[in-house]
Amino acid sequence: KFRNERGKHMRIGEVSLNTNDVITLANFYKKLLGIDNGSNDEIHQALICEETQLTIYNDGTNKNNNNQNISIAFTVEDIEAEYNKLLALGVEIIEKPTQRPWGTVNMSFYDPDRNVIYFRSFPK
Repeated sequence: KFRNERGKHMRIGEVSLNTNDVITLANFYKKLLGIDNGSNDEIHQALICEETQLTIYNDGTNKNNNNQNISIAFTVEDIEAEYNKLLALGVEIIEKPTQRPWGTVNMSFYDPDRNVIYFRSFPK
């Protein structure tokens, strides 16, 4: 939680992946995250509806899918199992699971729109 200049708490409320193809990108994340939101909406789908939402949205503008300025990281329990799931889905891996000096194990890959996605785990 962060406090703004008025002393009010501020939280990230939503991360939205803007896309030209909501169905393809949403279906990828449904498989990736093992969830089903029951929606086939072509304009907007909410996938994670906790404190911070993950949404897939087509705002009607053409996207170039040259997403170099943002990435999303998910914390996972078993990074090797997730890595194997990604391989089975045919996902393009950027970096295999690698131990970091600060203690996490991280890996990265592209989603269908070539957003860079990270999985990280905190080994015990």
